[in-house]
Amino acid sequence: MQTTARLYSRAHAALVLALILALGASVPLAVSWGAAPIPVGDTARFLWAAVTGGTVPAADFTGYTVILDLRTPRVLLAAVVGASAVVSWGLFTALGSFALSGAAFLGALAASILVYLLSRTPSGVAPVRLILTGVVLSFGFQALMAAIVFFDAKGDAARTVMFWTLGSLGAATWEQLPLPAVVVLLCLAWLVWRAQDLDTLSLGDGSSASLGVDPDRMRVQLFVLTVLGTATLVAVSGTIGFVGLVVPHATRIVLGPAHSRAVVVAPLVGALFMVWVDLLSRVAVPPRELPLGVVTAVIGVPVFLVLMRRAGYVFGGSR
Repeated sequence: MQTTARLYSRAHAALVLALILALGASVPLAVSWGAAPIPVGDTARFLWAAVTGGTVPAADFTGYTVILDLRTPRVLLAAVVGASAVVSWGLFTALGSFALSGAAFLGALAASILVYLLSRTPSGVAPVRLILTGVVLSFGFQALMAAIVFFDAKGDAARTVMFWTLGSLGAATWEQLPLPAVVVLLCLAWLVWRAQDLDTLSLGDGSSASLGVDPDRMRVQLFVLTVLGTATLVAVSGTIGFVGLVVPHATRIVLGPAHSRAVVVAPLVGALFMVWVDLLSRVAVPPRELPLGVVTAVIGVPVFLVLMRRAGYVFGGSR
């Protein structure tokens, strides 16, 4: 038994190392490739000059700007990640370049809090009730957004809102990168810290309470963590579907239900997946760019259907 556990632990460590190396190799490749490909050697030279404070020839200034100011923050944000009516109303203009992301964050935060308050009962928050409340309110928010776009006087908001709701990293900048990176790291640190409690929670409320884990308190903490993480990422990338559905469940199928392994591997898989999804969205139909949600749906829908029909697997745990 101990030998099997050691072998499994080594296999898990090898998988984590392989994913880190794959992500490290994918980032410079994704930075190099695009509608106007730039050789990997030139990309490495530009990045090295930026890191060390070096210079590049004047003839390379355009390529240097594309790599440093456009593609690198976008690819890094794609790795960190996984809209608002402000497009039509012009609200939060005092925030300048952060107006759209700031409004998106506040809107996502407000919507999440509303879902929680409406789904809460005197006996606590039931997961099914929370999901159903979120689904119902999402239709209401979509209808409101459609009405705002319909009555927009500028006439160009429809395309922008649609692109934002399907996800995009086209507006990524270096200034937008630190906050989501810090939030994601903090969320992951909490999940790793409470991984054993998450395993206990999956046993059911009665078993959790008997083992010293308050299920209601744990769910509230998870809800707050999810709201902050989701709102922060939606504020910089829009809504990107299926990543949060497919990646965690695929990881659990490979590694088993233990959260201590999943909370380490799933983020790496998601980061690697989004780097290549963003690259595909940029190069699929140049010079136009596909919304990220289109690409993730094309990949995610069939994969999710396969997962649903997979014998012996139940979402949230094994049968």
